Amino acid sequence: MAENNRNIRKEIDTKLNDPVLRGALARFAEQYPVARLKAYENVEDVDGLRNSFKAMKVDVVEHLEEIADKFEASVKARGAHFYRAKDGAALKEYLNKVCKENNVKRIIKSKSMATEEIHLNEYLKEEGYHVMETDMGEWIISIAGHKPSHMVMPAIHLSKEQCAEYFSKELGRKIEPVIYDMIQTARKNLRSEFIEADMGITGANFGIAENGAIGLVTNEGNARLATTMPRVHVVVIGYEKLIRNTQDAAKILRLLPRNGTGQRMTSYMTMVDGATPIIHKKDGQWVEEDRVCHVILLDNGRLEAAKDPVLKEVYHCVRCASCLNVCPVYTLVGGHVYGHIYAGGVGAILTALLHSMGDFEKINELCIGCRKCVEICPGKMAIPDLIDELRARNVKQKGLPFMVSAVFENVLSSRKVFHTLLRAASLAQKPFTSGKMIRHLPLFFAGLSKDRSLPAVAETPLRDRMANLVKKNKPNAKKRIAFFSGCNTDFVFPDTGENAIKVLQDLGYEVVFPEDQSCCGKPIIGMGDRETAKNVAIRNIEAFEEAKPDYIISTCPTCTETWHKTYVELFADDPKWKDRVEKIAHKVREFTSFVAADYEKLGRLNPTKGNEKVTYHDSCHMRRGLGVHEQPRKLLEAAPGYEFVEMHNCDKCCGMAGAFGVKYVELSMPILKDKIKNIQESGATTVAVACPACMMQIGGGLDKQAQGIKVKHVADILAENLK
Repeated sequence: MAENNRNIRKEIDTKLNDPVLRGALARFAEQYPVARLKAYENVEDVDGLRNSFKAMKVDVVEHLEEIADKFEASVKARGAHFYRAKDGAALKEYLNKVCKENNVKRIIKSKSMATEEIHLNEYLKEEGYHVMETDMGEWIISIAGHKPSHMVMPAIHLSKEQCAEYFSKELGRKIEPVIYDMIQTARKNLRSEFIEADMGITGANFGIAENGAIGLVTNEGNARLATTMPRVHVVVIGYEKLIRNTQDAAKILRLLPRNGTGQRMTSYMTMVDGATPIIHKKDGQWVEEDRVCHVILLDNGRLEAAKDPVLKEVYHCVRCASCLNVCPVYTLVGGHVYGHIYAGGVGAILTALLHSMGDFEKINELCIGCRKCVEICPGKMAIPDLIDELRARNVKQKGLPFMVSAVFENVLSSRKVFHTLLRAASLAQKPFTSGKMIRHLPLFFAGLSKDRSLPAVAETPLRDRMANLVKKNKPNAKKRIAFFSGCNTDFVFPDTGENAIKVLQDLGYEVVFPEDQSCCGKPIIGMGDRETAKNVAIRNIEAFEEAKPDYIISTCPTCTETWHKTYVELFADDPKWKDRVEKIAHKVREFTSFVAADYEKLGRLNPTKGNEKVTYHDSCHMRRGLGVHEQPRKLLEAAPGYEFVEMHNCDKCCGMAGAFGVKYVELSMPILKDKIKNIQESGATTVAVACPACMMQIGGGLDKQAQGIKVKHVADILAENLK
């Protein structure tokens, strides 16, 4: 495992130092969201369309065998052959037999990630066949000797100059880096391949059960040539591409081009059903005959996934790659870092299901859980949740590394031990502390503080301040609030916790602090150790039940989401705890949304103008986990002394993502630098956040890169104006 990790580190370092790749991905990441939004301008109910597509996919996976049988019958009724391949080996054996029966020597290919998945090209070449990719991007990477770096744009990692070099090497003459000329050169070079090919192999964007047709959504004419010119056509299609009818195909066609390439429709939409006719010379005469057509339905782990109560959600994927286009990590390093054919968060899932859990282990940590992919996915597939599920299963089967397991079981799950160590850290850090920040660390820790400072552990945590704060509770308070601090607010940002409590008291609430509360368990859950996480959850639940609150308030959206969602999921099948957990979780509220509701009732949300500009960074868990984004803005707009301004990419991840920001500093820092650039360009002198982890990351980055800008929690800004 350590060796695998070093290999990934090496690949990451290579990609981070590739200016061509970084430039191409950065430009596309900026252009894509704009193009996608424009493509959806004429769609009245985008969310309704996505819900309809998702419902269709849910129906398909629930009736997969029935739909597969109908598809097979329809294909055969139109004169085509049909074969179900259990895995890549079975598919290759069958295809080799078809080639020999039809005296195939030359093969052209188009539009098929499934064949990349099983390394079909390499096999066919070893068997002595001449194989040529004809999609422009696939042809380029085939002559370059590369693997695809993107599901839709496989050569996005190359510049036109690099492509011209590969063209020149392949064709044996100098090719200038002029895109139009290179396209024409490729077209002329590939023309003979189409004419001389005996077999055309394509994939499919969908296969329709009611009529046996397959659909190909493309921007190049090569797919049509591959299906109509050779005398043998082979379709390789995975079970996940099956749909019931043409009406379902229309849903795909309204979503796939818009999400995949930002187009209302691609240049070509091709439907092929069965053994289509071919006109060719036979014994000196032009004759019309039915083309030989074989449809191969590939399993390779897909049927097992379809039967899985959780992982069957992967069938919602339409292979548009929109998740890659908005992924903070993918848009830094591209697809090759992920090792297998499929990249990004969805690639980690597909790698686990279709390749191996060993390869999933190598790349799953590259998903930072920002949920931007969920926000944009046509099928609303919860990619981070599926990755968490796979992590949990992997841990249940193999366990955690000894040191990690020891920390979880003996430190994080024990409040007294954990808090004792944090208090000790507040003393041990003093040689490296300047004010409230750690700006330099020695030895191999130096990288952690190279481009950002780290917040120091507070001398006096929030729990030690509560005695004085509780005295300020008003008699006859309208409701009782139990404050859940989480680790950061308690021990790193206790001032913010104190300010939040003062605001709640100002609104007339009694605030208490259950002493036995500890970490919410998110770090443990993120590593897949659900059993230890349940133990942590139980201790928190018991502590807050004893407090008998009307509400539980947290200034950390990650903690709030953990209570709201993860605790409920952890005990969903536990009859002893299920009802208790749901009852207590129902009381949990995120601070800004709770306060904004009261401020609105009290008429305090009147916009004001001030001398200091403030912008706002949306935490990932806050905006996409809890759906909270308007309320903190309303509070900031009403804050006396401030003028609220929006920043570019306000909801893009800051790069912290819990342990990711420490373990993968080399990836975290470029994401942070981009965030700080957007903050600076907003003209704001204060950036407000509603998440302690984001405050830690952004504050540390500003301390090193833009010291004139302050970071404050929304609670800090609200408390400034309390009487």
